[in-house]
Amino acid sequence: MLFGAAGAGTMATIGLRPSDQSGPANPYFDDIRSALLKAGIATPVLIIDKERLEKNVDVLMSHLPVDMKYRVVAKSLPSMQLIDLVANRANTDRLMTFNFEMLKELSNGRYKQLLGKPLPVAAVSRYYESILDNQKLDNIQWLVDSERRLREYESLASKLDRIFKINLELDVGLHRGGFDLGELDAVLSFIAAHKNLRFSGFMGYEPHVAALPQAFGWQKRGIEDAWSIYDNAIKLAANHLGSFETKNLTLNAAGSKTYRLYKDTSIANELSIGSALVKPSGFDKPSLEDYQPASFIAAPVLKNVNQARLPRGLGLISDIHGIWNPNYRRAIFIYGGNWMADPVDPPGLKVNPIFGVSSNQQMMNSGEQLDIQVDNFIFFRPRQSEAVFMRFGDIAVFQKGGITARWPVFPASA
Repeated sequence: MLFGAAGAGTMATIGLRPSDQSGPANPYFDDIRSALLKAGIATPVLIIDKERLEKNVDVLMSHLPVDMKYRVVAKSLPSMQLIDLVANRANTDRLMTFNFEMLKELSNGRYKQLLGKPLPVAAVSRYYESILDNQKLDNIQWLVDSERRLREYESLASKLDRIFKINLELDVGLHRGGFDLGELDAVLSFIAAHKNLRFSGFMGYEPHVAALPQAFGWQKRGIEDAWSIYDNAIKLAANHLGSFETKNLTLNAAGSKTYRLYKDTSIANELSIGSALVKPSGFDKPSLEDYQPASFIAAPVLKNVNQARLPRGLGLISDIHGIWNPNYRRAIFIYGGNWMADPVDPPGLKVNPIFGVSSNQQMMNSGEQLDIQVDNFIFFRPRQSEAVFMRFGDIAVFQKGGITARWPVFPASA
């Protein structure tokens, strides 16, 4: 009986043992490897698949309701060439910008910018000091989230003798700041009473809705609550401006994870999307299943040590770890590492949980079928774009089997 129980326990334990997830490289990534080697690229690089990106833009435009406008999110696509490609294919001149550096870079007279987060008044003042072309200045809507900031902006506008277009941030349920409905009457009256301010619209961001479970109608109630707040804000604006002028306002909403919820323009008349077009792994959501990943990090292999070995003194742990989990038996060290990204090719690559991550030479483990040569590349998918894309220098553009261009990214910024 004891022998039988021990045997059953052993078999149950073996059944829990991880399987080897390693295997041959994906032919798609082999094509990119060949293109990188042919282009002479030998350091970590951010890659954009141009053909996938263009198809993703087409998918987005096919989803938008009739008369809905599209605003490109600059922080998610932080390269002038990348933004230009998306804007041209989507036939839009609307951008959402998030900081002083990008605001200045994109003040080229082509784009109409809406700030995606409020800037300290000192940053706004610095912007006006750095830009001389008045035509460029007319294409900005400043996002305001509080009465205090509104008064600061009015003071600066009066000092500069300029007219500031003011877009009011609404708290539609995220509770990250912005105006409640009870504050809007006084704020709209303040704008109307000051000649250097012009009310240009509302922005209501609701990413919290995407995180709500659909069970028990929670997500449905979440978006309906957000829309109710937004609808009442529009009615308050109409009381101040008249319904005709209200139709000309910028009524901005959504993001990559929520834009599919908008079926018409009864609430918002424009939607902001950026990340879905390059689809980092953090955007693998059912609502975005029509999109293909179009951004990757390629990192050269510096050392292929074959058998995984931990530093001296941990050898026994290393042996036990590899015996139990076959995905930690092989080891390579890559150029760089510790990015907000997940390994995707060759399959089965993992960060060693004992050795940990490194920004210099990160160890990656895999199973027995790992077959990658020194100086060749492994691939990661970024988890997001805005915090990752600007870390690798010029973007390598992959198209028709080759690296066809290098696109500079914006200066590092928050």
